[in-house]
Amino acid sequence: MRLEDGTMLRINYDAHNGYPYVPVGRILIERKLIPREEMSVERIREWMRANPESAEEVRRQNRSFVFFRITGLSDEGEAVGAQGVPLTPGRSIAVDNSIHVYGTPFFIQTGLPLANEKRTASFERLMIAQDTGSAIVGPARADIYWGAGDQAGHIAGRLRNPGKFVMLVPRELDPVAAGERMPLPPQKPLPAVKTSVRTQSPKTPHPVYTRWNRPKRPAPAWMPLRIR
Repeated sequence: MRLEDGTMLRINYDAHNGYPYVPVGRILIERKLIPREEMSVERIREWMRANPESAEEVRRQNRSFVFFRITGLSDEGEAVGAQGVPLTPGRSIAVDNSIHVYGTPFFIQTGLPLANEKRTASFERLMIAQDTGSAIVGPARADIYWGAGDQAGHIAGRLRNPGKFVMLVPRELDPVAAGERMPLPPQKPLPAVKTSVRTQSPKTPHPVYTRWNRPKRPAPAWMPLRIR
């Protein structure tokens, strides 16, 4: 991190205020301010620079704050993950540490956007769980560490592709039995669907009421992969 006086600091995660993370990009999509197909970190920055007053209101929707501490790393060293070892760009991932163990290998298959955002290259790589994050919740969620610098930020800011997330375990373990004991994150409630409405007529003194039925929750066919 570069301060206003030019001083360079290396910082690392220290704490979290406990509020759930609300993605700014999701708010901009829901408000139809940025099309979903154009969403990226750079696109968010462009919108905020062009709309400074509205940007402040949008940022306030996310009450989640992360606190950092100054580390003694040199400019050449990589960031140290929650496992306590330096991360490797393109090989280290952050996972939910309440479910997964640091050092576990994972195979990730997804699409990597090229310079032309309409094209993607195949990304298939063995990676190691070495970090975590407060917004990484669930057995099939991960953030890929791309390193530091403008190039790494450019790659990470354009990734929004679904992918396959496979955990590799010893043959002695039964993955089916282990999966039955794996805790899952709470599911978000579905919005209520209005099925019928009765209105009060002049001849009937009964009050107006609305009946709401919640739709059945479909079983997910796949789980999304979060990549940074």
